[in-house]
This record gives sequence, structure tokens and C-alpha cells, in this order.
Amino acid sequence: MRSTTGGSRDPRVCESIFSTSGERAPTGWKKTVFTRYGKCYMFNAAEEGKTLRTTVKGGTGNGLEIMLDIQQDDYLPVWGETEETAFEAGIRVQIHSQAEPPFVHELGFGVAPGFQTFVATQEQRLTYLPPPWGECQSKAPDSGFFQVYSVTACRIDCETRYIVENCNCRMVHMPGDSPFCTPEQYKDCAEPALATLSEESNDCLCRTPCNTTRYNKELSMVKIPSKTSARYLEKKFNKSEKYISDNILVLDVFFEALNYETIEQKKAYEVAGLLGDIGGQMGLFIGASILTILELFDYAYEVMRDRLLELLCREDEEGSHGEDVSTCDPVGNHSEAVGRTVSVPLQPALGTLEEIAC
Repeated sequence: MRSTTGGSRDPRVCESIFSTSGERAPTGWKKTVFTRYGKCYMFNAAEEGKTLRTTVKGGTGNGLEIMLDIQQDDYLPVWGETEETAFEAGIRVQIHSQAEPPFVHELGFGVAPGFQTFVATQEQRLTYLPPPWGECQSKAPDSGFFQVYSVTACRIDCETRYIVENCNCRMVHMPGDSPFCTPEQYKDCAEPALATLSEESNDCLCRTPCNTTRYNKELSMVKIPSKTSARYLEKKFNKSEKYISDNILVLDVFFEALNYETIEQKKAYEVAGLLGDIGGQMGLFIGASILTILELFDYAYEVMRDRLLELLCREDEEGSHGEDVSTCDPVGNHSEAVGRTVSVPLQPALGTLEEIAC
């Protein structure tokens, strides 16, 4: 998409090419797009009955190449400095998806005359989580101006409703069926109201969409025309070299590679993970508790068994000691008798010891 900056009429398209084979594509432009800069052009827009253009290769020469004449001589003169005064010469370009409305005055990048600008882009697909894990939104605005939710759609919808409520008209780039604002209403109501709205940030809170496509850009430039091509371009456009240097620009937009990057927001803690962790902790602690209880029972059993064995041994020892005492008394007397008999002098004729004891 492109837009003039400060001009009173549209820039002239000197050449427009879009194809991997260099086929000219003058019919790929949609001329009914309005922004804060006025009338703009959109390439490869989503229109009923038309097929979107695609490319099968990446790199320079495999995308959109356009040569423009910005016609600085037709720019409106600047008599004073205001917020809307533009001091630059060139065009504004925004690369966006077909589902997202243009917001070129804030999201566009500049392309200067006298240069060939190469824009290498890379598609990026972002996915965010809805509440309670995130703060994304997927529902389109209730006004019905846009079918798909995006931050730019939300901003334009909010600004449109604010201007219609406060000024009873809408600006040229705003959707709806309200009457367009007159130049006096633009100056006295619409522009000041938008400035007030931008200062009151709480009035238009637009959340991030749950699914969005973004295009990263890398810009590089070379000076045109070269000394060898200046005469050829002078003859081709019937213009002087100074005019070509001040007004002609070349824009080359292409994919750096035919792949895309995916950035997905995921839940930090899933329900399954939470239940698994709870079950694991419960299993660990309950298992440890059961083992501890079993060990306590085992310890108590061992202590009781030792005590019982000790008591039984004591009873056995006391019983055996009583039996030993009762059986040893006669032996004591016998020993005394033996002691007495031993004190008697032994005589060989008496016989054995048993006979002496008797």
C-alpha cells in the first residue's frame, strides 16, 4: 500500500511489475482506499471475484517492483507550520495482511525520491492466549465496520464512534454511513477531537488480537539514476536528470524467504501438569508416611519382643536357681559327711571310697 505525502494529486505510476518472471501487473491496484493522508492505493487487496497474487520464489525481483513519479511541482505550498504540515517529499508504505485495515499515518515507512528502496520482508504469525491466561481478543467490534478483529480495526472503530458522537460527522477515512465532515468541521471539531482522544488513552483500549500476522521489514537503498542510465531515463520520460532525481523513485518489495516464523504464547502451567505434580507430591509424602508408620510398628514390635524375652529369661533363671538350691542341700550334707569321713585316716584294708562313705 502507498500514499502520497503533501501532494495535491496522485503520483504517476511509471512502471509496475509483479511476478517471478517479470510480468507487468498494472491491474493489481485497488484505488478506493482512504487514510488520514487521503486517497491511497492498495496492492493485492482481498476483493470478491479476484484471486490473491502469490509468488513461488523469494529474493529481489520476485515480488512487487514499482517506479513512481511523485510530482513535487504539484505539492501544496506551505504557508505556515501546523500539526498536519508535511515538510518531506516521498511516499508512505505499509505492508499488512488483507484482513487488517491500513493505518499508514502511524505504521507506514517512508520511501524517498532519487533512490531505489529494497524492502525484504518476512511473515510472522503470532498467537496469544485469551483470558484468564492472557489478554487477547478475537471478537470483532460490535459496530460491524470490520469482520476481523485487529488493533488497527479497533482504533479506527473507536475513533469513528468518538468523532460521530462529538462532531456529528465522520472523516473521509472512517467507515460508516454518517455524513462526511466539511473542511470547517475538520478544522474546528474533528482534528481537535482526535487530538483529545489520543491524549485520553483510557478511552480507546485495544487489546492484542489472539491471532495476527505481522511482516518484519529490512530496508536498503541505492541512488538513482546512475550516470550511465540518466540519459536513457531522460529520453524515456522526457524529463531532465534533475527532475528524475527529485521525483522518480523505485520500490522493490519481496519476501526474504518463502517461510514464516511462528510465535505462540503457551500456558505456563497446564491443568494436567498441576494434577500430575499434586499426585506426585501426594505419592511421595503418603509413601514416606506409610513407611514411617511401618517402621514404628516394627520398632515397637522389636522392643516388646526383647522385653518379653528378657522377662521370660529372668523367670527361667529364677526357676532354675530354686531347683539348684533344693538339690544341692543333700549334697552339702554329703559333702560334710565326706569331709568328716575324709578326715579319718585311710586304711588300705577298708576298701573303696564308697564303702568308707557308707
